[in-house]
Amino acid sequence: MPVEEPHRVTCHLDDLLASRGMTLAALAEQVGVSVVNLSVLKNNRAKAIRFSTLTAICEALDCSVGELLRVE
Repeated sequence: MPVEEPHRVTCHLDDLLASRGMTLAALAEQVGVSVVNLSVLKNNRAKAIRFSTLTAICEALDCSVGELLRVE
């Protein structure tokens, strides 16, 4: 089995939440995703994200995909 290369996409959810005064729990409720799943994303451990989830997060935080995710 080949070794999986680490990805270079980083999530800036912490910064966005802080700048909006929102908690992870509040975002999870608004988006309809578990706090655990958002935590995985926030801590850069996610391997994928559904476009519907990405859209909902960006709408809830009033941000662009580029503000939330960046390739480092």
